[in-house]
Amino acid sequence: MTETTQPSSIQLEPTDRTPDVAFDFAARRLSIAGESYPEDAASFYGPLLRSLQGYLAEPGAGGIVLDVRLVYFNSSSAKALMNMFQMLENAAARGVDVAINWRFHVDDDIMQEFGEDFGQDFEHARFILCPESGSHS
Repeated sequence: MTETTQPSSIQLEPTDRTPDVAFDFAARRLSIAGESYPEDAASFYGPLLRSLQGYLAEPGAGGIVLDVRLVYFNSSSAKALMNMFQMLENAAARGVDVAINWRFHVDDDIMQEFGEDFGQDFEHARFILCPESGSHS
């Protein structure tokens, strides 16, 4: 019998092709920021999705906040984000308090539109568009 323990946090430094990831399950705060166009999105996002799924499956999983601050992502990253958002939406439908903050530069119409499109798919989780001024990075 194997026992699986969920990590209390996942910290991934950004690369030229992958975002900065800070998943702090103990604090119930997740963050993805930067650019996301990994050569193999499934291998990059797979462990993150599995960890999130494990956290959400825990009895009494508390509320969670996901901050997304991407300046660019490709279609395979969009699919991975949708999978993550769907997990969070399903958890919210079960009564978990979920907030997704879609952060984008106030002048970035493309990221704003992506956020608006993603946000249409939510009934239970709070999907919040958060325009920000300041640096574009």
